[in-house]
Amino acid sequence: MKRLTVPRIRQQKGKEPLVMLTAYTVRMAQLMDPHCDMLLVGDSLGQVIYGLPHTVAVTMEMMAAHGAAVVRGSYHAAVIVDMPFGSYEASPELALATSVRFFKEAGVMAVKLEGAHIQTVEKLVKSGIPVMGHLGLTPQSLHQLGGYKVQGRTDGDVIVEAAKALEAAGAFAIVLELVPAELAARITAELTIPTIGIGAGVNCDAQVLVWTDLMGITKKAPKLAKAYRNLRAEMLAATNEFADDVRSGNFPTEAQTFN
Repeated sequence: MKRLTVPRIRQQKGKEPLVMLTAYTVRMAQLMDPHCDMLLVGDSLGQVIYGLPHTVAVTMEMMAAHGAAVVRGSYHAAVIVDMPFGSYEASPELALATSVRFFKEAGVMAVKLEGAHIQTVEKLVKSGIPVMGHLGLTPQSLHQLGGYKVQGRTDGDVIVEAAKALEAAGAFAIVLELVPAELAARITAELTIPTIGIGAGVNCDAQVLVWTDLMGITKKAPKLAKAYRNLRAEMLAATNEFADDVRSGNFPTEAQTFN
């Protein structure tokens, strides 16, 4: 199978919904790749992998290393990497330098940035860097927003205009996070590029989830997520059984022993 390209993602607008999951490691990429159109190396890895309280503390080194791992573990899905906080806001030139590093070190297909940084998107697109936008709840602005809250209930028009501006600047898709379903449906209808929903209703052109939420590993998953399995319980049970076998002398057995 050939890897999905950015133009093909754009062409899916209004057709069969696209599938995107976060991935941070080779093994997870290998498992998810055959079933996903896009794999997002999200800065959510700060919480999922490193136990950080939020995404603000995520570094370039983290994102580049995990981005490269996901690219190595996939062959079909388009791999998009989050630009971490502080790596693009200062200027379009800084954003270009960050993007070039991701393309060289990780081999990703596109970058994602939060907010309506219109001049930055224009600069990147003109330089040959595909850009995915992100509006609504933007986790890197957690302190400014005052927490993880639904966005657009009173200022929906602002988000609509920002989405149109990102499209005009050249973004190939836009993530809509934690916005009312009606607003997401309106934005989806008014744009010619795909929208990717997370807590934004069923009318978006694609859906994305954090893989630990999908698999039921997150101890207290957000409302926007659905746990399709309970791997947390399975992993706890397996660990407990292993510990019991070791302490009772039942592991290793002859089958795991070399003579």
